[in-house]
Amino acid sequence: MAIYRLLENSALGLGPKQVNRIIEAYEQTLHTLGVKDRDDPLTEMIARKIIKIAQTGVDDAAQLSAQAIKELEIR
Repeated sequence: MAIYRLLENSALGLGPKQVNRIIEAYEQTLHTLGVKDRDDPLTEMIARKIIKIAQTGVDDAAQLSAQAIKELEIR
């Protein structure tokens, strides 16, 4: 899955709680958008966007998801 690979290969220095919130936001975003195919290139775009937003200090999974959807202009 894109999010796990990206988090594994990054040097972000995120703690377990932050990683869990990012994963939760990712799963929530995929569910909201109805993305079922985890091999869809869209999943990597979503994962990258959520990680980027998390790096700005947004720490709530729902906010991460909503902002990612807004910034990707998907829906």
